[in-house]
Amino acid sequence: MPALPPGIPVPDDGGLPAWARPSEPVVTAQPFGVYVHVPFCTVRCGYCDFNTYTASELGGGANQAAYATTALREVSLARQVLSDAGRSPAAVSTVFFGGGTPTMLPAEDLARVLTGIREAWGLADGAEVTTEANPDSVTPESLRVLADAGFTRVSFGMQSAVPHVLATLERTHDPLRIPDVVRWARDAGLDVSLDLIYGTPGESLDDWRTSVEAALATGVDHVSAYALVVEPGTKMAAQVRRGEVSLPDEDDQAAKYELADDLLTAAGLRWYEVSNWSRSGRECRHNVGYWRGDDWWGVGPGAHSYVSAPTAGGAPVPAPGPDETPAAETPAGVRWWNVKHPRAYATRLEAGHSPGAGRELLTREEAHLERVMLGVRLREGLDLGVLSAQGRTAVAGLVARGLLDGRAALGVGTPGTGTPGTGTPGTATPGTGTPGARTSGAGTARAVLTRRGRLLADAVVRDLTA
Repeated sequence: MPALPPGIPVPDDGGLPAWARPSEPVVTAQPFGVYVHVPFCTVRCGYCDFNTYTASELGGGANQAAYATTALREVSLARQVLSDAGRSPAAVSTVFFGGGTPTMLPAEDLARVLTGIREAWGLADGAEVTTEANPDSVTPESLRVLADAGFTRVSFGMQSAVPHVLATLERTHDPLRIPDVVRWARDAGLDVSLDLIYGTPGESLDDWRTSVEAALATGVDHVSAYALVVEPGTKMAAQVRRGEVSLPDEDDQAAKYELADDLLTAAGLRWYEVSNWSRSGRECRHNVGYWRGDDWWGVGPGAHSYVSAPTAGGAPVPAPGPDETPAAETPAGVRWWNVKHPRAYATRLEAGHSPGAGRELLTREEAHLERVMLGVRLREGLDLGVLSAQGRTAVAGLVARGLLDGRAALGVGTPGTGTPGTGTPGTATPGTGTPGARTSGAGTARAVLTRRGRLLADAVVRDLTA
């Protein structure tokens, strides 16, 4: 697992910097998400570098049975911190339980944490509440408990339908169980997403086709497909170093991405983010919130949180004075992260202290870079007006190289200008202008990735932010 950055120390009470507090307390109507990290797994998969722990890795003092109570202590702290800062959300828009394997906890424990979040801030009408799950960690009964508690969605880690690929990934579930768990979840009234991984050593193109077609055969409305990345420090990285398995091949991964895009699109699931496809209105709104730069609080060991600077009339509120930053520049926001080990996390909260390990202040320049880097990944694309003059100049070249959609750059027939999660389709609105300039009228010039651009998204971002 990668080490956390050192950052600026977080005060024991978790209080936000003075500049992050509006001059008058507000109940903000902007979207606000809550992420709950559940750091437990039955086994550690060889490719995984997430902050997760098996029973043998936990050691003493980290009680899985008490985890819900510990997480609720942080929810209570979060409510106090945001209230003291005058930044209480009107309601929580989305909640996402990730891990690890959240469904290693009893469904009643997950329901109890969700109830605590509801009591702290309330849930917005139509709030999306997701949990990740392994296919072998749920039953029809546990899924009904989650649905009755207010969960609306479950994301199963399918990864592959091919036994030898699952074995290489060290996944423990039976691929024949996937249709059953999808049916159980739907019978409980939950939306379902399946996560897939492509590029596993030894996986052929036909293997990958089998996996995508098996996912589609379940009738799910959302599929995520991620290229395997061999992270330093993982078991798989050691296997690569010893020559036991080969690194994923970039050309092979590109071919598999294109195959997935063809199959998913033909089945009625369109891409809305580089690695995500869904039917209209079934996008993961929680993740869209990350890509759009919404505020969120992360609960749990190693979880990250982000709160943007308050605004007044659309402009940043001036900093009141020295508070970890010069008064000359108010940061765009503050991001912080919790201590990683569940034992240290529980100990801090039991002592009445914030579990925060460190935080960083995002400058306007850093926030702009993140906005471009994340926003361009979405099907709706990025308003060219967000870019610097140099970034807008790069658009024409990216269009010529087939990495950005030329019509979208002109504000004509912009694909995906609807809002993810609303079911509103994109509209083709004629506009005028040239690539690199904002169009007049209703049409807006946008940077929208082509399929080739999705494969080279990092290169596109480098050109747009150079």
